[in-house]
Amino acid sequence: MDTYMTLTAYGDGAQAALEKAQDEVEKLEDEWSVTNENSEIYQLNHSGGNPVTLSDDTADIVGFALEMAEETGGDLDPTIYPVLEAWGFTTDENRIPSQEELDALLANVGYERVQLDGTTVQLPAGMEFDLGAVGKGYTGDILAQLLEDEGVTSALLDLGGNIQAVGERPGGGDWRLGIRSPFDGGEGVLGMLLASDCAVVTSGNYERYFVGEDGKEYGHIIDPDTGYPVDNGLASVTIITEEGKRGDALSTSMFVKGLDEASRYWQDYQDFEMILVTQDGQIYLTEGIEDQFTLSSDFGNMDTHVIERDEQ
Repeated sequence: MDTYMTLTAYGDGAQAALEKAQDEVEKLEDEWSVTNENSEIYQLNHSGGNPVTLSDDTADIVGFALEMAEETGGDLDPTIYPVLEAWGFTTDENRIPSQEELDALLANVGYERVQLDGTTVQLPAGMEFDLGAVGKGYTGDILAQLLEDEGVTSALLDLGGNIQAVGERPGGGDWRLGIRSPFDGGEGVLGMLLASDCAVVTSGNYERYFVGEDGKEYGHIIDPDTGYPVDNGLASVTIITEEGKRGDALSTSMFVKGLDEASRYWQDYQDFEMILVTQDGQIYLTEGIEDQFTLSSDFGNMDTHVIERDEQ
């Protein structure tokens, strides 16, 4: 999944449970990788428009990605992968594509053209599907359930910045989770979040970006409408939610939406909490976590605003 993962579990049987968790990660990687020629997603992307039958795991996550694409109005679009490739975010050979190239690639972007019937999926020829915006979160959910089934009641899973907290910390009480600063390339801790038995997912262009020949910074989160990296004044989005897969999808799509649209979206759904950090140093957090988040001393001078439920 192109990231470092650290899985920590406590109590009797923790070591054996973690070994099963590692095996599960490797199995899912083999099923979902866009670059492994034996993976189901690779086979789907090279199907030439023909139907492909997927395993239950893969069909479930493809279905979930399509549901979130619909719910977010396409701000999460799992068919954006060729555009990411064109910018070099999948190869580390970064470049600024021409408008003509982007227009041609965007003609094959559009989640609503993916047909899913049970475990059978059909992509139009030329379209590619990628699980990058939901895969780590979905994996976190599966691992959390696996550990609980193995009797683990306290664990902390860090899947490349996607945090999945199983239960409370050893000895009881909330986990103290550091939220990375989106400034200076992600150096330092912006603040501390108290949380238990939930997923905490952060997205920001500080994670992967490059400076173009024009001197501008270009980040890896792409706006599916334009094919260009998002540039809307947000520096990072942190989502706190029960399910890692939903947190993963929302952290990307709320970043695409920007401050105002993301705030309205939260007021409409209210089944997650959120911390938005703007590039000019403002913090907006939803009222449900107002008492659970504390700025670190290095960032104590930042202004904090609370997004309230009754705002219109």
